[in-house]
This record gives sequence, C-alpha cells and structure tokens, in this order.
Amino acid sequence: MKKLGVSFIFLAGACLAQQWEFGGLAGGSFLNDVNVTGPSGSAKAGFQPGVVLGAYLGQRMGAHFDGQVRYEFMQSNLQLSSGGSTANFGGQAHAIHYDVIWHTKSEGSVQFFAAVGGGMKIFQGTGTEAAYQPLSQFGYFTKTHVVKPMASVGGGLTFRLSQHVFLRTEVRDFITPFPTQLITPAPNTKYGSLLNDLVPMVGVEYRN
Repeated sequence: MKKLGVSFIFLAGACLAQQWEFGGLAGGSFLNDVNVTGPSGSAKAGFQPGVVLGAYLGQRMGAHFDGQVRYEFMQSNLQLSSGGSTANFGGQAHAIHYDVIWHTKSEGSVQFFAAVGGGMKIFQGTGTEAAYQPLSQFGYFTKTHVVKPMASVGGGLTFRLSQHVFLRTEVRDFITPFPTQLITPAPNTKYGSLLNDLVPMVGVEYRN
C-alpha cells in the first residue's frame, strides 16, 4: 500500500509537470469557387465568406514542437452563380483535427510557428429546400450533412502578454474534396474537385 501511494504521487507529479496550452480563436472563412460545366453552360459553385469560432488544447513536446487537438465552427452559406445570377442556401461546417506545431524558441516576446495536420470537416446544409431553385440546371442545394477528410496547413505568430498569456495570430488552409452531396450536380454536369478554405484567426492562449 505504501509503494502504491508513492507511485500515485509520482504519477500525479509527472502529469502536473507536463506543459499544456489552450486557447480560443475567432476569424473569417474564405473559400474558393469550383468550376461547373455542363450542357447548360458554365457556372461557379462554392461558399460565401463567413464567421469562424475555434478552440484548441495542446501539449508542448519539446523546445520546438507542440501537438494540438482543435475544433472550428464555420458559418458559410452555399452558393451557385452564373451569368450575373446567384442562388444561395444556408450552410455551416465543423472542423475537427490534430496538428503538429513547429515553433521558434519561446524565450522572446514574439514566436513564429508553422502547423501541419489532418482530420475531418463536417459540411451541413441548413437552408430550406424548395421545389424550384434558381440555377437548378447546374445543381441542387440539399439540407443534409457530409463528412470529408481534411488536411490542415498554416502558420502565424504569438505575442507574449504576460507570463502565461499570449496573443495568437494565424492563417490556416483547410483542404477538402468538394462536398457534392450538399450541392448536387445536375445530370451530365461536372464540378471541380478541390476546396481550399483560407481562415485568418486571432485569439488568446494560456500556457501553464
């Protein structure tokens, strides 16, 4: 029993000695359009810019590397456009991923970092489906959800505000296949395949 108590104290001390960080972020989502081609001509399909809110929990794994589990909520409406006409549909997405962070040493007040990782992005159509939709010759908006694999790359700067608190600025690119389950192509219509979501964010981080 005495040995068990000593082991527990040692394990608890080791956990407390780990260096953790967590933070919250806010920013904007800017996605590219993909080309749409078919018998009716050409169009663009994509998402409107929207608001992003995120949070993360990370563990510092040495002088230059961290690991972070992250979540971002993104409000981005679906959009089709052609020849000056536009059709919109409510939409949002949830990104869940793990990133490896490389950063410069933290002795100074400013620290640069680069990030790479992966996870998944859950796209959701939240609008009201209708029997008639503008530009339906190119595609149909659907009130559904779909999960796509996602790559995450980016970088930024952190600025020390106090011993434990930092201001964090970053830009991420969340890369996924285009979710054709949300904007379903019309018959004999082809959509581009790759979606880039550029997300600049600013937040506050706490380190123990």
